[in-house]
Amino acid sequence: MAFDFKKEFKEFYLPKNKPEIVNVPEMNYIAVRGKGNPNEEGGAYQKAIGVLYAVAYTLKMSYKTEYKIDGFFEYVVPPLEGFWWQDNVEGVDYSDKNSFYWISVIRLPDFVTKKDFDWAVETATKKKKIDCSSAEFLTVNEGLCVQIMHTGPFDDEPATVVLMDSFIKENGYEKDFSKTRLHHEIYMSDARKVVPEKWKTVIRHPIKKV
Repeated sequence: MAFDFKKEFKEFYLPKNKPEIVNVPEMNYIAVRGKGNPNEEGGAYQKAIGVLYAVAYTLKMSYKTEYKIDGFFEYVVPPLEGFWWQDNVEGVDYSDKNSFYWISVIRLPDFVTKKDFDWAVETATKKKKIDCSSAEFLTVNEGLCVQIMHTGPFDDEPATVVLMDSFIKENGYEKDFSKTRLHHEIYMSDARKVVPEKWKTVIRHPIKKV
């Protein structure tokens, strides 16, 4: 049976619908950076998603090619994630989506090296006939965070963030946003198949002890 990150690491992908503290270890990702409204039809964000999945599935199916990755085992491609920020805003302002900066990511298994990644980018570009050169091998060490499972449309997230803010204050923490510690979302639902009221999104914020 293929390794499933969501099931093997439930503490990072399946939090409860109330805030909790988590210490997130270093992870490697396929990443594409961009700016602008993620809902723009055919826009930069949607193109980035296409690149991410092209590279992710090239790596997942590599065992069926002549290219062999050391330590490879079959796995389920992890869910889509995103790091979000705006200039001069702590967290995010959902009412101004055009000002979003984002790093859209998909987690990589630990056995994937930069060399394997470069092979996948080159191979995906040739086979899928889309330019995957915007993809980068990104290492993120999130460390101490608060997280929660948000259920519902993305525009309803502010109410969930208020719960997180109250929780960290009550427990002696404060938010710790910076250029490297960002508002983080993990998309656990397929938005094409699930109605917005039932979308499940992990929201994660960096924190530190007061």
